[in-house]
Amino acid sequence: MDKIRLEIIGMSYSQSQSGAYALIMGEVGSKRRLPIIIGGFEAQAIAIELEKMKPSRPLTHDLFKKFADTYNVIIKEVIINKFHEGVFFAKLICEQGDIINEIDSRTSDAVALAIRFHCPIYTYEKILAKAGIILDETIASPLGKQKTQREYKKGNLYADYSLNELHILLKKAIDNEEYEKASEIRDEINRRKKV
Repeated sequence: MDKIRLEIIGMSYSQSQSGAYALIMGEVGSKRRLPIIIGGFEAQAIAIELEKMKPSRPLTHDLFKKFADTYNVIIKEVIINKFHEGVFFAKLICEQGDIINEIDSRTSDAVALAIRFHCPIYTYEKILAKAGIILDETIASPLGKQKTQREYKKGNLYADYSLNELHILLKKAIDNEEYEKASEIRDEINRRKKV
């Protein structure tokens, strides 16, 4: 079965589940997207590494990376290999010397580790066909519903801040270990860069 390479497109609050986030993965070179609902802790772990933030204490995924480095274990790739009853499943393809192992993982943890190990993330056509969506290049909500600029601003806490103010708020949120808030501010900064 041919693997399809994915990249992280973005992340925002989930409109379908309270306290959760939507991680949007995209097929490389295509407009197909794979929205994955993840928990707040995992969203924080992904956002921190994507933005190269340095928390005052290491997170669990950072500890896992350090542990793996110590024992010469490399994650070669992550494969989102199953979608069942609305839940995605993944596996880590690990290498230690000549030994290759597959380890089952929650998809959110697998993505957080893939970022830290700088390894590719893949899925299969059957999963994209079943759970994927196609997005235009316009502003999109977490699950692909299109929004106008006015609708976006109405639901956006940071729409009225200047870019400079957003950077100050981001630093303050990181210093106070308010990583969920930091990821929201980061998303607004990234949205403005794309416009």
